Amino acid sequence: MSWAGFKKSVNRAGTTLLQKTGQVERTVDREFTEEEAKYRTFEKECQALQKDSKAYWDAMRAMSSAQTRIAETLEIFYGAADRASEGAMAGHAYKRSVDELDSSFTRELDGPFRTTISEPLGKMCAYFPVVNEHITKRNKKLLDYDSARSKMNKLIDKPSEDPTKLPRAQQEHDEAKEIFDMLNQQLIAELPQLLDLRVPYFDPSFEAMIRMQSKFAEEGYEKLSGVQRYFADNVRDDYAAGQLDAQVEEVLQEMRELSICGGN
Repeated sequence: MSWAGFKKSVNRAGTTLLQKTGQVERTVDREFTEEEAKYRTFEKECQALQKDSKAYWDAMRAMSSAQTRIAETLEIFYGAADRASEGAMAGHAYKRSVDELDSSFTRELDGPFRTTISEPLGKMCAYFPVVNEHITKRNKKLLDYDSARSKMNKLIDKPSEDPTKLPRAQQEHDEAKEIFDMLNQQLIAELPQLLDLRVPYFDPSFEAMIRMQSKFAEEGYEKLSGVQRYFADNVRDDYAAGQLDAQVEEVLQEMRELSICGGN
């Protein structure tokens, strides 16, 4: 930071302190305050959306990987018991279906998710530091303007013996006001425009998200429905009637009766 920049920072810090103690009047721009509040809400929501969408897709990847590992284990369980049984065929069919789903997820969904959802969100969030820099600059120029106005008003109320001080203070005031007004009006005009663009910008991403979720669910239903033919027809009826729980409990009871499981 240059000496001039350091001096300005010190002067602004002093102006802020004097404003807190009521010695320098603070400019209140309600229109800007309202627009900035809306922008801050948008900024927070976009950053949350970026974080949550990544967490969602990471969870989808994790679910697909876990499903594949479960299928591998089940295929081993059933195959070790009786490779010719319906259970072994079901385990193999389930493993094949899950592998196809995992491959389809990587091939057909992972790339589109990045290009239609993740990257657009990232590009939008990348604008926030730029916008925030403009807001910070505006706030600094506001402090300069308030300071110049206070200095000018003091010279008006209590004229100096040096006749050049007031014209100089007036010029500093006018220049500071001109710069502040320009930055302030630019933000008041453009912040609402940025917010208005959020819906058309995110529309394609929202549609892509729905399409991908639908495709994943439809493919999962289609492939896993084929595995059901390896189960007896009465299995689904027993499940609907709540009888499978009783069957599982019967098997658990048999296991409890084994001596290695604590039975007598």
